[in-house]
Amino acid sequence: MKKTALAIIIFTAFSISATAQKSKKSMKKVLFVVTSNDKLGNTGEKTGFWSEEFAAPYYELLDQGVEITIATPLGGQPPIDPKSADPASATEDTKRFDADKTLQEKLKHTHKLSTINQKDYDAVFYPGGHGPLWDLVEDKNSIALIESFYTHNKPVAFVCHAPAVLKNVKVKGEFLVKDKKVTGFTNSEEEGVGLTKVVPFLLEDALTQNGAKFSKGADWQPYAVEDGLLITGQNPASSKLVAGKLLQQLN
Repeated sequence: MKKTALAIIIFTAFSISATAQKSKKSMKKVLFVVTSNDKLGNTGEKTGFWSEEFAAPYYELLDQGVEITIATPLGGQPPIDPKSADPASATEDTKRFDADKTLQEKLKHTHKLSTINQKDYDAVFYPGGHGPLWDLVEDKNSIALIESFYTHNKPVAFVCHAPAVLKNVKVKGEFLVKDKKVTGFTNSEEEGVGLTKVVPFLLEDALTQNGAKFSKGADWQPYAVEDGLLITGQNPASSKLVAGKLLQQLN
């Protein structure tokens, strides 16, 4: 009788361990790539990533059991655009973000982009903010990473200003966005925030020039498009739409 009970205990423990290992293996892993740039051109003002565009997708994925790693060009703490931290811009997700000590600590220790390998992840996501226009657009590690994810049949997702980082990405000698349906922060939205003359280029124009089929919704309204593995959102309000489309592809 004792041997039978012991056998049951051992079998149960083995089953639990095997289930945990299987669950760990099946857990989807997404890489978040965030800007390290805090300078808004030559204005003397600060920029960085837009907190809503980071927080909304982060929690949308996290709450569905996705494991998230954060990387930046320089590693360490990425800058947050101070305007996105304004209480007037607050959402439920940014409030959760502000109170999330675990995430705040995680952000202090982001991985260096140069150490990242797409083999370790199922998809990549880029939040926007004006910061990426000055570093990630030209970052060779970022460019190579996006190409690697895409050519290995893994989703690549971007929101607001983040689609700008596709400007220099090519696959088999052609711009990745050529003949692809994309969206992003529009010329009229850039004009609305008064930064048309500050940004190094206008996202809408750059992607269109590279052959993208650029489309858009009304200014500041949620709008996202999907073209195969490529997912793009227009503005901060589109963050959850992008995350939802990414989750569908992961599942």
